[in-house]
Amino acid sequence: MTTHPGCTPTHAGASAARAGSVPARCGLGLKPEHFGSILETLPDLGFFEIHAENYMIDGGPFHHYLTQIRSHYALSIHGVGLSIGGESPLDENHLDRVAALIARYEPQSFSEHLAWSSHDGIFFNDLLPAPYNAATLRRVCDHIDRIQARLGRSMLLENPATYVEFGSSTLAEAEFIGEVVKRTGCGLLLDVNNVYVSCTNHGRDPHAFVAALPLAATRQIHLAGFAQDVDSAGAPLLIDSHGSPIANAVWELYRFTMERTGPQPTLIERDNDIPGFPVLLAEAQQAEMLLRTCETAFAA
Repeated sequence: MTTHPGCTPTHAGASAARAGSVPARCGLGLKPEHFGSILETLPDLGFFEIHAENYMIDGGPFHHYLTQIRSHYALSIHGVGLSIGGESPLDENHLDRVAALIARYEPQSFSEHLAWSSHDGIFFNDLLPAPYNAATLRRVCDHIDRIQARLGRSMLLENPATYVEFGSSTLAEAEFIGEVVKRTGCGLLLDVNNVYVSCTNHGRDPHAFVAALPLAATRQIHLAGFAQDVDSAGAPLLIDSHGSPIANAVWELYRFTMERTGPQPTLIERDNDIPGFPVLLAEAQQAEMLLRTCETAFAA
């Protein structure tokens, strides 16, 4: 990992926290298991990310530690509950709670998924796919317009990991995302692991998928590990588990992606089987080295 001359991790992090955007460096998902290690060592990382729904309370230890960490690092807030792809109207109470959290911590970015997780007041503990057609496109754009108006900022939309597709889809996923970006002005959170998982599951070329996305709108990248299984026909089935190290094929696709987007803020996600902090920091250092290589290539 590159260390900037003359900057201790504390100064580098504090500077990033005051900046207006997430720095083009590597960050980690913030986990309670690592609060102490982070504050004791102030590792040289670009940012941390939290899931909004874990912090939708007024007080408690999560806010105690996040307030301290936020003073040293840039912050990204990632939502998992707005159900942007759902048929029902947005839950305005949930959106108000997201808005309150953003006002409290003033993160450099806010993102959500191109998926749905609630219907008729029932919440499903999963991020479910939607058909890519004109009706879904109108609905998703309306939802994003409402979110951006309520928050007073642009949001990032994350491409999903999918395991099934709809016969009623009339647009390819990359085309659909491109239309959403064009109509709403939102940015793209390009989850490289989700690309690899979905393309493997549906028998498509992940490199071609990345190339078809609106890459100029990319503002952040996610990396994670997947689990391997087989479907009922014996074909490979990948699960976006966030519970293992990043696969070599995903690292390669990440390099391919940055060759087209330039250096981007990159998050290492680990939500299951969470290892000790040094293990995640080592993955972050690997991503940081690729970022610096890409940065040098773009500067040449």
